[in-house]
Amino acid sequence: MELELREYVQLILRRWWIIATVVALVTLSTGIVSYVFLKPVYAANAKIIVNKLNDNSGVQIIDSSTINASILLVNTYKEIVKTPAILEKVLARFPESKLTIEELAKKISVNSTNDTQVITLAASDESFAEAQRLVNAVVDVFKQEIPTIMNVDNVNILYKAMEQSNPRPVKNIPEFNIAISFLVSLIIAIGLVILWEYLNETIRTEKDVELFLEVPMLAAVSKIRSKDLKVNRRQMSQISLGEAVNVNVAQTEARSR
Repeated sequence: MELELREYVQLILRRWWIIATVVALVTLSTGIVSYVFLKPVYAANAKIIVNKLNDNSGVQIIDSSTINASILLVNTYKEIVKTPAILEKVLARFPESKLTIEELAKKISVNSTNDTQVITLAASDESFAEAQRLVNAVVDVFKQEIPTIMNVDNVNILYKAMEQSNPRPVKNIPEFNIAISFLVSLIIAIGLVILWEYLNETIRTEKDVELFLEVPMLAAVSKIRSKDLKVNRRQMSQISLGEAVNVNVAQTEARSR
């Protein structure tokens, strides 16, 4: 059955308790999982810059060709950062972490803005202090090892990750998860109610009768509630009692005559 916009609104208002129940259950479950089972993940960032090379005279000359060469090196350096040549030396500094190279590589992300010489490194962990320590170690080791690997010393550290008194998580944020869960469950609940109404072929209104029989409605019996029947019975009993009194009065008058 086709539904108009007003009928959709009426349907949602009529089935509001179903929608509210679904939304409440899903949102509550998400809140419990987010606060009890999921731990927030923090990220610490550091930046390095790939400089141009010095010429033989020791004088630095800035032109488009040297800048373009540095930009091309950025993509190479992004790949080198997450290789065992760098990560093994990072892990050697923190043997207590008990991380493998593969696990450390998953914690490290490397990005760069298009056509720039700046590389952003980030480390993620359930502890911000641990993420800060890892990303700073990667930056230090990379700057130390790149002259040996590339036979050039053209990497400088712009800044390292700093301590934060109140770091904000970047993943598994309970408030964000609950908000998304609320919106998604609300949309799904409304969609299910509308789908159920659309698939339901029960004839309930005059319009359904006209659509099904393809004939106009001449009359309709309105819905009678139980309390209406009680009122009608009371009125009928009062009417019957009044009629009985009238009959008795009339009989008494007739006898007196």
